[in-house]
Amino acid sequence: MGSYFNKSLLIIITLLTSSLNYGAAATGATNTDFIKTSCSTTTYPTLCYSSLSSQASAIQQDPKLLAHAALSVSLDTARSTSINIVKLSRATCMTAHEVGAMRDCVEELSDSVDQLRRSMAEMSQMRSSNFGLMMNDIQTWISAALTDEDTCADGFAGKAMNGGVKTAVRQRILNIVHITSNALALVNSYAALNG
Repeated sequence: MGSYFNKSLLIIITLLTSSLNYGAAATGATNTDFIKTSCSTTTYPTLCYSSLSSQASAIQQDPKLLAHAALSVSLDTARSTSINIVKLSRATCMTAHEVGAMRDCVEELSDSVDQLRRSMAEMSQMRSSNFGLMMNDIQTWISAALTDEDTCADGFAGKAMNGGVKTAVRQRILNIVHITSNALALVNSYAALNG
């Protein structure tokens, strides 16, 4: 009877371990599916998913964590873009028009970083008692950051500026515009769930 009991116990342990491992794998897939589904509602779903999927285990299936992660990606990208634009603005081969547009862009990106930083701080302190007011502030600041980024991109539009500077700046700026747009969409989705 002892041998039968040991074999039965071994089979039960094996089945439990297998189901736990399967559950962990299924949860990982579910977390990335949650991000993919959530990103499908944004304007740039492929960029959204690629910028957030590596954080699936931290985000889990939590809309607040997803919105926070999207804001964090937007802030990090805005900071690095700002640094790149400052470096580009120091190039000596630019026209007066390009120098002016670069100066304006650096200022706009600085404002964008500040707005996104405020949004992140507010999101971290959000409580249910003041959710609506705080969410309104966050949405306003992200929208302002997006406007700042769009304004920077507009400075490099049109035929007055051509060549490498225009291409380099517009690519970087449009990337941050798209990432911030996605962050705003995910924040809006989170707000709608709780509003």
